[in-house]
This record gives sequence, C-alpha cells and structure tokens, in this order.
Amino acid sequence: MTDNTIASRYQATLDRIAQACQRVGRSREDITLMVVTKFHPLDEVLELVRLGVRTFGENREQEARQKAYDLLERDAAEHVLAGIPAEWSMIGQLQRNKCNAVARWAHSVHSVDSVSLVNGLERGMQRALDDGSRENPQLGVYLQVSLDGDTARGGALESDIAELADLVDDSDHLVLRGLMSVPPLDADPSVAFAHLYDLSQQLRTNHPYATEISAGMTGDMEEAIAHGSTCIRVGTAILGPRPTH
Repeated sequence: MTDNTIASRYQATLDRIAQACQRVGRSREDITLMVVTKFHPLDEVLELVRLGVRTFGENREQEARQKAYDLLERDAAEHVLAGIPAEWSMIGQLQRNKCNAVARWAHSVHSVDSVSLVNGLERGMQRALDDGSRENPQLGVYLQVSLDGDTARGGALESDIAELADLVDDSDHLVLRGLMSVPPLDADPSVAFAHLYDLSQQLRTNHPYATEISAGMTGDMEEAIAHGSTCIRVGTAILGPRPTH
C-alpha cells in the first residue's frame, strides 16, 4: 500500500525540489519551501511543525491571523516550535482595508501590486509597532507582476514595477525581497518563468538586493526552479485537496 501521509507527501516534495535543483545545477539551499495551509486545520499545521516546517503561506487574512495566534498559544503551552519561530506570509490577493491587520502577523507579503497596498502596509506597520502588536520592524515585500497584463487575476503591469520598487525602498518598514508571479492561464510555465527571471534581473539593476523570486506551485515547481525561483509555494502536493469549507 502506498504511504499517503502528510509526512510522506512532504518528503516526496522535498525530493522533487532536490531532484529539480540537481538537474539544473542549483544548490538545494537556494530554495525555500513554503507550505500553503489555506483551509487546512491547525492540527495539520502542527503535524507540519513536528516535521520541521516553519514557513507557511495563507491566502486569507483572517484565517492566517487566527492560525498564527493559535500556533503561538500551543507553543506557549507545549513548546511545539522548539524555539524556532514560524513565519507566516500573505500570498493571496490583498485588499487595502486588510493592510493594518496583515501588518500584525505577516513575515512577508507576496502579492503587493499597487501604490495603495505599499502605502497601506507601511501605515499598518507603523501602527502595529506603535501599539506594540508587532516587534519585528520590517516586513518583506514581493511585488506581484502580471505576465499577461490581466491585472484582474492579481499583479501589477510590468511597466509599473519600477515605480513600486522605488516606493517600497522609500518606506521605513518595508523591505523589497523580489518578485512573485503565477503563470497566465493556459501558458507554458517554462516560458512564463523565464520571462519572470528576466524581469527579476532588470529589477536588480537598481535594487541589487531584491534577489528573490516567489514562483512555482505543485504542478510547475520544476519549471520554476529551472528558471531561478527561490521560493516554491506548495499546498496540494503536501496536504492534499483543500477541505470544502
């Protein structure tokens, strides 16, 4: 019988990443695996924690905030994190009115695609620091770029990336990490990720420290790794289909 546990699927994902790195001559240490836990319960997060996972991605602010809080509560009672903090990132489309809330729990935001979000997150960070609900004075920012110009699916136009990057740099509490994108519907992932890599290289001309690329999910992680991704966002391959609620 095939082993189909979270632990086995997690290991299989690690193996896929390692093999993809080997095929293209990249170091495995260059790749962060972010486990996407949208709709999955805290018990499954705890199982991942026991496997050593500390990097989590969420698509919805309220759900992410609750899980981050609940995990800290469990850690206070049972020391489940063993002294290694969990990092929660917002990876879904973000509404401006959620910026204050996100600033209170997020390690990074991978879906920044407008001036209003940059400004909103900067204000949210300042408020969170002022009221004591956050200690870390920096929030990592990935600019989400639309590779086909369909901004309704999330992502800024390529022509707007330079302005957004400069705005992040001018802020007090936001740190530009790099770019994020999802391949357009029905697009060849390899072509999309190759173009994203080119955009990343252009960004580094004026922002040399913005070296990260958040790209690749369950179905296309190998293509993303082949084209420079530094953060793979995987949910289904590890946790299985999302619960329907």
